[in-house]
Formats: sequence, C-alpha cells, structure tokens
Amino acid sequence: MDALEIGTLEVPGARLYFEVRGAGPLLLLIAGGGLDAAVFGRLAAVLATDHRVVTYDPRGNSRSLLDGPPEDQKIEVHTDDARRLLDHLAAADEPVHVFGSCSGALVALELALHHQGRVRSVIAHEPPAMAILPDAERCLAFFEDAHAAFLREGVAPALRKLRPVFGGHRAPPLPEAQDNNAFFLAHIIRPTTRFVPDLTALAAAADRIVMAGGRDSRTHLIRRPAAVLAGRLGRELAEFPGGHTGYAQHPAEFAERLVALLPAATAPAASPLQG
Repeated sequence: MDALEIGTLEVPGARLYFEVRGAGPLLLLIAGGGLDAAVFGRLAAVLATDHRVVTYDPRGNSRSLLDGPPEDQKIEVHTDDARRLLDHLAAADEPVHVFGSCSGALVALELALHHQGRVRSVIAHEPPAMAILPDAERCLAFFEDAHAAFLREGVAPALRKLRPVFGGHRAPPLPEAQDNNAFFLAHIIRPTTRFVPDLTALAAAADRIVMAGGRDSRTHLIRRPAAVLAGRLGRELAEFPGGHTGYAQHPAEFAERLVALLPAATAPAASPLQG
C-alpha cells in the first residue's frame, strides 16, 4: 500500500482535509460537486507511482468543515482554497499540474488564469459551465428545477431530476467519506452551473490547458460545456475512459491517459476558433 500523508489546513472560513501520496512532480486532483478525496483514492494510488499526488475534500464536503453556517459556494473561494493548499505543500518555485472534474474543473481553470506562476498545466474534465451554452437559459432552468425539487421534496427526488444530465441513468455509486448530496443540492449546484469563466483570458492561457470529456458521456449534457470551451481555446477535446466519473470506474486507464496529456497541456495551441 502506498504511503499516505494526511493533514488539515486552516483557510478563511474552513479547515481543509487533504491527503498526499507518492513522490515526484506535484499533481493536484480537485473533486467536484459533493464529492471528496475518497473518490480519487484508486486513481491517486496509480498516479503516485511517479507523482506526488494531492487530493482534498472541498470546503463544506465531508471532512473539510466550515467555520460557520453553510452558504452558497463560490468558485473564486474554492480557487483560493486550492491556491493556499498548493502554497502549503509545494515550494515557492515549484510549478504543479492540476486535474479537476465537474466543478473542480472550474476551480482548475481559475487556477490556470490567476496563479500562472504556480500552475504549469491544467486538465479540466467536464466543467458544468452551462451558462456558456447556446441554450443556456433552458439548461440553467433544468438545474433550477432540480434545486427546487430538493427544497420541496428532499434529496432523492432532486437526484432523480438530474438523471437526464448523465444520459438518463442513475449516478453510479462512488467512494466517499460522507454523503454530501444535501449540501451539493442546497449550495453547490446553482452557483457552479451559473459560473462563467473568462473566455478571453482562457484563450490567452490555452497553451497550459486541456479540455476533456468522458468517452461514454459524448451525448450527455454534462459534457457539452467542455466541448464549447475546447473550441474557444482552439484545441481538440481530449477523451478519457468512462463517463463523468470515469476516474473512479477506470483508474488505471484514466491515469495513463491523464499522464500522457500533461505534456500536451504545455504545447503551443492552435489559433482560437470563432465562438
């Protein structure tokens, strides 16, 4: 079994639980939605053969406790959390690689924009940036409906409302330290789907960014923003094994693809496509 370092970092308004495995170039994995470090356990174990892999519970999820009452989450605050974690674990002149999935991909993109001296490359897997889609109003209304169902009826009916996002299927069971679905539905789903990345700034940073999607989610709503962002960056959308959570179902194949793409994130980008 790989050696595991566990720690807690105090940040404004919360205490972040984190795990570190392996040695080598630092690779930060950022979970999305209501997920936590446990969802990356198998992937991190594979990657730790040649990387120093950092995973953590985003604030409000599982072991990363809030100092006050829960409130709607902001990508900007989560980005600052990730930056503080990197400052805590990496040397000042040590550039790192970042992989983020779902809302964690939005955090990864913000790191690439605002902390360029710290972040060498970013792979953003299926960020839920629904507000950039041509039919944004309809898509955002869908998530508003799921949020309203949670407020009226609770977690289970709201999760059923979300099934069309993943092709009409129930979300697969995932490793987790704690069930955070209520926090996700109350405080994460609306602000993350409404978040709009700075598309002009992203295009300028395209040489350090790879947009990615799951092979099994090609026809799913959750993959569409990644395809739009790839086009705006003038890059091909990289495909990974599995669907939205392929990193949990196919850790070995996912790790191989991830490591192979890290050099691509630092290669020159093509001319940006017209939006």
